[in-house]
Amino acid sequence: MAATGAEQRNERDTERRDPGTYYVSTPIYYVNDAPHLGHAYTTVAGDVLSRWHRQRGEKVWYLTGTDEHGQKIMRTAEANGVSPQEWCDKLVEEAWKPLWRHLDIANDDFIRTTEKRHTERVREFVQDLYDRGEIYQGGYEGPYCVGCEEYKSFGELLDGEGEFAGEKLCPIHRKPVEMLQEENYFFKLSAYGPKLLEHYAAHPEFIQPESARNEVTQFVRQGLEDLSISRSTFDWGIKVPWDDKHVIYVWIDALLNYATAVGYGSDQAKFDATFPADVHLVGKDILRFHAVIWPAMLMANGLPLPGKIAANGWLMVGGEKMSKSNLTGISPQQLTEHFGVDAYRWYFLRAIAFGQDGSFSWEDFTARYTSELANDYGNLASRVAAMVGKYFGGELPEATAAGPAEQAIADGLTHALAEADRRIGEELDFSGGIQAIFDFIKQVNGYLTEQAPWKVAKDDSPEARARLATILYTAAEALRACAVLLNPVMPESSEKLWTSLGAEPHLGPLAEQDVTDTARWGQLPPGATVTKGAVLFPRLEEPKTA
Repeated sequence: MAATGAEQRNERDTERRDPGTYYVSTPIYYVNDAPHLGHAYTTVAGDVLSRWHRQRGEKVWYLTGTDEHGQKIMRTAEANGVSPQEWCDKLVEEAWKPLWRHLDIANDDFIRTTEKRHTERVREFVQDLYDRGEIYQGGYEGPYCVGCEEYKSFGELLDGEGEFAGEKLCPIHRKPVEMLQEENYFFKLSAYGPKLLEHYAAHPEFIQPESARNEVTQFVRQGLEDLSISRSTFDWGIKVPWDDKHVIYVWIDALLNYATAVGYGSDQAKFDATFPADVHLVGKDILRFHAVIWPAMLMANGLPLPGKIAANGWLMVGGEKMSKSNLTGISPQQLTEHFGVDAYRWYFLRAIAFGQDGSFSWEDFTARYTSELANDYGNLASRVAAMVGKYFGGELPEATAAGPAEQAIADGLTHALAEADRRIGEELDFSGGIQAIFDFIKQVNGYLTEQAPWKVAKDDSPEARARLATILYTAAEALRACAVLLNPVMPESSEKLWTSLGAEPHLGPLAEQDVTDTARWGQLPPGATVTKGAVLFPRLEEPKTA
C-alpha cells in the first residue's frame, strides 16, 4: 500500500532536528511589473495551506519573495530610466509587499535575491559545485527568451505570424526569441537524468498533479543537456566567484532562495530544522526548473530534495493566460474592492481545481458569492444570531433535547473535517476541501429549515422551549466549527463570526483552535453571549463602470 502524504512527510522529517516544521514556499516573483491575479493565486494558496497546518498545531515556515536579477529586470529598469536596484526597491515596497498585506498573507519571510544574505550564499553554493567538478567552461549558441530567462530548443518554438512573420516565437510569451552566442559555465545536468527518473519513480508524490509528473518524466527520458549557469553579455546579477566577467544564471540564483532564506551557509540549526521544503508551489510554466534543475542541483551538492513540487494551472480570461504581455492582467484590488478580501481568497481556490487551468469571469464570481457566501453561509450566521437574541436574550441556550437530527449534524461535521483535512492539508485539493465545508453549511441550513425554530418558538410549553434551545445550540455549535474550518481561507470573516458567537472568552483566540479537534461536539458553552454583528458577506453593489 502506498504511503500517505502524512507518512511520507514523517519519513522525511525523521532526518530533521525539529520534526514539527512544515515548510511551504511560493515561487519568487519577477519584479518587472506589479503583481496580477496569477501571482496572487499561488500566494493565497500557499497562505491557506500554511494556515491550515498552523491550526493543526504544527510549526510552519511560509516563504515568498521576489526575483530581482536577470536581463528582463535590467531592460525594464532601463526602459523606466532608473537603475535595476532602484526599480526593484520601488516595485517591492510599493506593489508587492503592500498587496500581500492587503490579501492577509501571513508569510514568515520575504526573500529578495538582491539581499546580502542571499547573494553571498549563492556564490558559496555555486563555488561548492565548481569545486566538486560539477561545473565546466564552454560555449553556447541558441535561441533565448528574455521573458523566460531561458535558452529554448528550436523544436519548441512557434512560427510567427502578422507583425512577427518570419520569426520564431517563445511558446509561452509568444514573442520573438533572440539568438545568443557566448562563453558560459555549464552545470553537468545531463548526468542527473537517471537519478531524477529513479527519484520520480520512488516518490510519485514528488511532482503534482499527475499530468505534470508525466510531462516532466517524458522530458527527462528524452535526455537532458548540460545547463548554462552563467551569462557574460550583461552584468545585472551575482558574480561568478572564480570569474567576475560572468554573472550567475538568474534561475540558479532564484532557485537557491529556498535554501538561503532558511539559513543555508549562515544558520545551520535553522537550516537543518526547516530544509527541505515540504511543498514548493509553482506555476506550471516554471515546473521544469523546479522539478528538474532544482533537484539536480541539490543532488550535486549532497542536499535533501523537497517533498512535493505542486504546479498550479493558469488563470484564463477570454481563453488566454492572465499576464501583462497578453493584456489580460487584472489587478487583485479591482476584485477585492468589489467582493472583499475574504471572498477573493475563497473564490479562486473554491472555483478552480488546483493544478488545472481555470477561467475567471466576473459573472461566475458574482453568482458564487451570492449563492454560497451571502445566502448559504452569511445568512445562516445572521439568522442564528438573530434567533438567539430574539428567543434567549442573546445567551446561548443549553441543548437538552437532542435527537437523531442533531446527531446527523454532528456526524456531518465529522465527515466535513475529515474531508477538508485530507484534501487541503495533504492533497492540496483546496476546491474539494472548501466544498466539503460548504456541503456541511448546506446541511445545517437544511436542518434549520426542517426544524423550523421560528415555528417551535410559538409553543410556550417546556418541551417546546427545550426543543427550541437544542435547535439553536446545534446551529451555533455548527457555526463555531465553520469559523475554525474556514479561518485559513477567510480569516477576517471567520474572526467576525467567532466574535459574534462569543467564543473567545471561553475557547480562546480563533487562530489557536486545533483544526483536527473541530468535530468534537459541544465546545461552545451554554451561556456564551451571542451578538448579531455586521453581515459577513453583504449584498453586492453594481460594479463601477468607466
